[in-house]
Amino acid sequence: MSVERGLATRLLAVAKLLAPLLLMASAGLAAQSSDSPPTPPFAAGAGIYRAHCASCHENPGSHAPAPGALGMLAPESILRALTTGPMMQQASSLTPAQKADVAQYLAKRALGSGAAVAGPLMCRGKAARFDRSKPPVFPGWGLDAGNTHAISSQTAGIGRANVSRLKLKWAFAFPNAINAHSQPALAGGAIYVGGNDGVLYVLDQETGCARWTYAASAAVRTGVTVSPWRAGDTKAAPLVYFGDTLGNAYGLDAVTGKLRWKRSIDPHPTRTMTGTPALHDGVLYVPVSSLEEPAAMVPTYACCTFRGSLLALDAMTGKERWRSYLIDQPAKRIGTTGAGTAIMGPSGVSTWSTPVIDDARRQIYLTTGDNYSQPATERSDAIVALDRDSGRIKWVSQVEPDDMWNAACMSKAPGSCPQGNGPDHDFGSAAILATGPDGKAYLLAGQKSGEAYALDPDTGRVIWKRKVGRGGVFGGIHFGLAAANGLVYLPVSDFPDGVAPDADARPGLYALNIATGAPVWSAPAPNVCGGRPFCQPGYSAAITVTPELVFAGSTDGHLRIFDAIDGKLLWDKDTNVAYTSVNGTAGHGGSISAGAAPLAVGGQLIVNSGYGFLSKMPGNMLLVFDTR
Repeated sequence: MSVERGLATRLLAVAKLLAPLLLMASAGLAAQSSDSPPTPPFAAGAGIYRAHCASCHENPGSHAPAPGALGMLAPESILRALTTGPMMQQASSLTPAQKADVAQYLAKRALGSGAAVAGPLMCRGKAARFDRSKPPVFPGWGLDAGNTHAISSQTAGIGRANVSRLKLKWAFAFPNAINAHSQPALAGGAIYVGGNDGVLYVLDQETGCARWTYAASAAVRTGVTVSPWRAGDTKAAPLVYFGDTLGNAYGLDAVTGKLRWKRSIDPHPTRTMTGTPALHDGVLYVPVSSLEEPAAMVPTYACCTFRGSLLALDAMTGKERWRSYLIDQPAKRIGTTGAGTAIMGPSGVSTWSTPVIDDARRQIYLTTGDNYSQPATERSDAIVALDRDSGRIKWVSQVEPDDMWNAACMSKAPGSCPQGNGPDHDFGSAAILATGPDGKAYLLAGQKSGEAYALDPDTGRVIWKRKVGRGGVFGGIHFGLAAANGLVYLPVSDFPDGVAPDADARPGLYALNIATGAPVWSAPAPNVCGGRPFCQPGYSAAITVTPELVFAGSTDGHLRIFDAIDGKLLWDKDTNVAYTSVNGTAGHGGSISAGAAPLAVGGQLIVNSGYGFLSKMPGNMLLVFDTR
């Protein structure tokens, strides 16, 4: 049992003991005064929530899930987030009893009161067997060496001729989850996918039953990568790689689920993993990010000290080969807030997405985020090229200097907000190395500002840039673009973020010529929300293309398929509905967002639905559609 899981178990046990006592005490106090109105259930948690949590969770500009979304969770899941999960820093001043109160208040039920959550339907017979004749369909998150998110028509098995035949084959509901945002890996006849409940699921691709599961230390937000093998090789011992929100990277036996190695990716307490590690030639390249940006909303938190990096690990052992920091020197004290809290800097420059491995040039390309505090540094909001073998930085192309922002800038106590206040125009999406219609190589990137760029991969020189969206804290171009047919395809969110807009929103899909940046077609996002809470038009999630089709999930919950050549809408499915999971439990779809793109393989279309962050619609579904 890991230290984190052991601590969580002990705290949960304490909380379960304390919760009934606290409820009994409340009832006793109410009984002593017959003139007093009855105490509402979990009233103690309401006060703690308002004092410590509401300023973030009820702020539409924050990154936190809204109370309504949290209400979908079991109180045990909320408590885990407060004790050993991503809210550990923000909840550090609360006692175990107070954390239990908050968890029960948000879930509107007591700890230990819910029925046991049904586990996945376990496979039997043929469905349970690892198929060595089926190596990984894709080498990693980017679906090819250039991160283009392009799939051949032969591999996809879905084209203009049969797209209308797509129908739901099976659905899987992640238990106790409000997000479904881990891009699956397909190997051995199975779907390897991470859950917001902290479990890696290995589901038979045809039926949805589970071959095995592995409980990680926290929610699995990254995609999953499986190491390759030669079809039919009976001696192959592939590993499966992923990361959790506590910043742990894992290597598991892909056949049995046995842990081969696990390591923390950074010493900083707010470390996390959002971008999927890239596997190449026995090395796992891990992008290192953090949750320090929202931690700055806590007035007593000394913001900020994290600095982003790229970590190279031996893929078989997890041993560090090298690390390249994106801020050269550790942070130091540079000032004090009005509340007397230290201001630290420089900080930030997280890497939110998967790096590109360029074999021909022996380079790695990263896109980076903003600075969390002053002073501004030269590698924020940039595309960075590193030497593949040593991690040495070869060139930096910073497209927006002086972008310094943290979540305190949107709070009522902005003491830690740096001068300039943003505009928080990170690169949340990965770069792409693609070939233009002129036969030349271009490095492509899309920014939350709504701008797209093409760079020379040898020098970092910007060849062209074009603004396709209004941009903002939530994008702009948010989590992923794609390239095929001499075109770069750009999903634009332009989601309202609580900041006064300086232009009209332009949510939709845009196709540009890779060589020139010239517009080829656009498909504005329709507004089909009809007043549904947390529903907005636009495309925030990563997308996938084939020579014929573009697969795009929308923040309104719709999964749409467009003609890749002219942008004509060919298929549309609303996933924001109720489903019955393969194990008989109920689930629900929601917004399609984050780095998980739809995957088309052998006539099937695999997509996640549900994103309870950033004021989007919560959900907990993995959906498999089929043309057969």
